[in-house]
Amino acid sequence: MLESSEVTPFSHVRYVFLDRDGVINQKAPEGQYVSRWVDFQLLDGAESAISRLNHSAYKVIVVTNQRGVALGRYTEQDILKLHEQLAKHLIQFDAHIDAIYYCPHDKSECECRKPGPALFHQAFRDFPDASPANSVMIGDSISDIEAGSRLGMPTIFIRGEREHQKPGAEQAASLATVVASSLIEAVDRYLHAPN
Repeated sequence: MLESSEVTPFSHVRYVFLDRDGVINQKAPEGQYVSRWVDFQLLDGAESAISRLNHSAYKVIVVTNQRGVALGRYTEQDILKLHEQLAKHLIQFDAHIDAIYYCPHDKSECECRKPGPALFHQAFRDFPDASPANSVMIGDSISDIEAGSRLGMPTIFIRGEREHQKPGAEQAASLATVVASSLIEAVDRYLHAPN
C-alpha cells in the first residue's frame, strides 16, 4: 500500500471520474435500483470529499450505469430529476459535480455501459483538457476498474461494506491501482485534497 508521502500515480490527476451508486450514495441491494431522492442515501463523507476536490481544483465527473431504464424500472427523466436534487443538496456543502454521464442501456447493447469507453470519450470531448493521462477512475465494481484500466487511467477501488459489494469485488481490488474503504479516504489519502 502506498504511503501518502510517496510519489503516487495520481500526481498529475486533475479530473476525477466517480461512479455513483456505491461511491457517492448507498448502493441498492442487487437487482434493485436507486431512482428517487427519497431513496438516495449519501455515504458518510461524500459531500465533504466532493467539496475538497472542488476546492483543490479537480474537476469531478460522474459516470454511471443506469440499467434500470432499459428494464423499465424508471425513466431517464427520473435520473435527471434525481441528479438535479443531488446538485441542490451539494450546494449546502459548498460542493458541486462538474458533469454527469449515464448509460441507460442493458448489458451488451452499447459502448457507453462501463466497462465500455463511450461515457469517458464524451467527457473528453466536453472537457478538451481532460485525458486518461490526467484523470483517475474511482469506483466500487469490476466494471468501473476495468473501464479506467482499459483507458490507461489509474484507478481507485472503493471496497465499501462487504454486504454491499458486487460480485467481482476481489478481482476489482487486485486490478485497481490502490484500494480505499470510502470516497473520503480516497480523497484524503491518495488525492491529498485538504480540509
